[in-house]
Amino acid sequence: MLIVWVALTAGANPILRPVVLPSPLNVLKAFPELFTENSLIKNMGFSIGLNLSGYLEAILITIPIGFFIGLIKYARWGFQRQVDALRYIPLTAVTLLFIVWFGIETDMKVHFLAFGIIIYMLPVMIQRIDEVDDVYLKTVHTLGATDWQVLKTVYFPSVVSRLSDDIRVLTAISWTYIIVAESINSNQGGIGTLIYNVGQRQVRSDKIFALLIIIMLIGIIQDKIFVRLDKQFFPYKYQAKDSIKSSRIEQKGIVAVVLDYILVALGWISLGIYFLLMLQEFVPFMGDFKPLSYVFGDSVNVMHIIFFLILFFQGWTWYKRRSDQLALQAITTKTAGS
Repeated sequence: MLIVWVALTAGANPILRPVVLPSPLNVLKAFPELFTENSLIKNMGFSIGLNLSGYLEAILITIPIGFFIGLIKYARWGFQRQVDALRYIPLTAVTLLFIVWFGIETDMKVHFLAFGIIIYMLPVMIQRIDEVDDVYLKTVHTLGATDWQVLKTVYFPSVVSRLSDDIRVLTAISWTYIIVAESINSNQGGIGTLIYNVGQRQVRSDKIFALLIIIMLIGIIQDKIFVRLDKQFFPYKYQAKDSIKSSRIEQKGIVAVVLDYILVALGWISLGIYFLLMLQEFVPFMGDFKPLSYVFGDSVNVMHIIFFLILFFQGWTWYKRRSDQLALQAITTKTAGS
């Protein structure tokens, strides 16, 4: 593909004009200009914050409503068809309604993005509820489980673990909605606003291609993060695959294991840096400049919530692992004593 790109744009008189298709070299040259002239870091941070805010809101709304409709017979009779029909709503057509309801600030953009995710995620979640294997339900009912225990031990882990794969797929679609949302009140910034400014106002197709490459890179990184979080949240999804392997080190190789440890270390270092920057938001000890507010804008509070959720999950994981180790030691000691 790169060779075709070069062939179409090479020479003084290329097959396609630079306005239509800029050369790879011009696209590379556009990256420094985006940093120096177009505040790329700030615009990119605003879009990422918007993306994560919309996802968090959509997940918090979809999961309880999905279980309510999917598990309660009368709720399904009353709302199943309406939920299925939501998928046919063209989001661009409801943009004006969201402006009337929520204004033109960040809240409207977050709600618009969340709505765009919900109308796809909610029907999929109900489908995931229907896909729960009946053998698990019969087993827990045979053991005398209550409805709450069935929800907690069967439905929730099964449905949410599968829904995480659907969330990964929706990541790509969400960037389309972000571009639409950021076209409203473009003074707030964002990658969508940047594409509009450099495209229609400056007619810089090289910068547009550079921004599209940045969006693709962000999407790839998000996908990798989702995969890693999926393994952390739902390790049982990978137990069958891991049981075939005699050793993680043999399977992945020493280099891969070392890289995993490096990634973990970098993750904790990143959390530490974020914590210091978050303190700067409330107790300015490095001057008046607040980097997180500058980068993420109005969605900075959502980033703080995500930060604390990560810390809570890590603490809960450590506590659970420690409790399992102590329980195993107690059993081993009791067995050796007898």
